[in-house]
Amino acid sequence: MMSNWVDACSTEDIEAEDLIRFDHGGATYAIYHAPDGAFFCTAGRCTHEDIHLADGLVMGHLIECPKHNGQFDYRTGEAKRAPVCINLKTYPVKVEGDRVLIQVA
Repeated sequence: MMSNWVDACSTEDIEAEDLIRFDHGGATYAIYHAPDGAFFCTAGRCTHEDIHLADGLVMGHLIECPKHNGQFDYRTGEAKRAPVCINLKTYPVKVEGDRVLIQVA
């Protein structure tokens, strides 16, 4: 299987404890900047009601959906607080220089 690394943004584009929306190939992703400086990527829409997570609130390693306040751990995609019960898909991330790249299928 081919692995495609896509240049998503600059490391400067995302403040610590924040996220941005990234659209590519018909899919929406959310890219996070963790408090420890690491970057992570998940599917960009909540598994509960298909709401864009980019409008949500990042607290530590959690993303809170803006609609019903469900929470996920964006490092693992694990659903952490109702009403979400289906985990988020996560994607590999690497930083090259000041660029954040995500691996899409």
